[in-house]
Amino acid sequence: MEFQHFSVMLTECMDALNIRQDGIYVDGTGGGAGHSQEIAKRLTTGKLFTFDKDPDAVAICRERLKGYPQAQVVHSDFSRMAQELKARGITKVDGILLDLGVSSHQLDTAQRGFSYQSEAKLDMRMAQEGVSAYEVVNTYEERELARILREYGEEKFAQRIARFIVQARQESPIETTTQLAELVKSAIPAAKRREGGHPAKRSFQAIRIAVNSELDALSECLERALDLLAADGRFAVLTFHSLEDRMVKQKFAQWAKGCICPPQFPVCVCNNKPKVTLITRKPIEATPQELAENRRSHSAKLRVVQRLADEEEN
Repeated sequence: MEFQHFSVMLTECMDALNIRQDGIYVDGTGGGAGHSQEIAKRLTTGKLFTFDKDPDAVAICRERLKGYPQAQVVHSDFSRMAQELKARGITKVDGILLDLGVSSHQLDTAQRGFSYQSEAKLDMRMAQEGVSAYEVVNTYEERELARILREYGEEKFAQRIARFIVQARQESPIETTTQLAELVKSAIPAAKRREGGHPAKRSFQAIRIAVNSELDALSECLERALDLLAADGRFAVLTFHSLEDRMVKQKFAQWAKGCICPPQFPVCVCNNKPKVTLITRKPIEATPQELAENRRSHSAKLRVVQRLADEEEN
């Protein structure tokens, strides 16, 4: 199986994790194992746990990491990271990396149905099971379709596109990626089609996020990841659109803030302490050289925090 995946900001991610040879690390989004291989190379007595819910990615990660006895591949979504690690006797880790981008393999393998640029049956399922894009497009009510397009795609013409979809499917099911792409294009006024790239880009993003429950999975992971980090452990997240980046930025800021008392209080009474320090107050972005070599790096933003020791640990 051919599995191409360009590891976005590879050097920056390795620097962000501040890897120790004896540390325990998690790559929550294995993909083509690019980041995982670089982590594994830096370990001696340490351990690496690589997660992915895509069976294709799991197979290639196992193949590419088989020369690293310190690495273990887990077929699971990163939202279940804490449970899966606990089952393996791991309660604390020294670093977690999430690369939230869709892999090049998923985008470039036409039959996976992720891309608006290739003819394929509507699918978009990362785990290759559950509700598909076909079912979302052909069975969801107009109101729900509009909500998905508006909230997950930040699409200005969400209501109009949803109406066009519902009207079209009354004649016959919308079965392929190109059918959907053309339908979305026809729903957007001609004067607006040239703004922001391909006219179907936002709609495809929205439907993919809904199919894979991507924001729910990220939220679940963010809620649990902090407790997994050992003192001085690093959490690095690569995001690729504003919805993800906003969630990560807000959560990191919340962890770093500590006190939640109203500003008019003369002294702190909540006794909340900062749990992390922000390693990146502004996100790291790809270098000009990487941008020239890999167009999928253009929207990437890397944010990193480091866990502070609890008072009882001091």
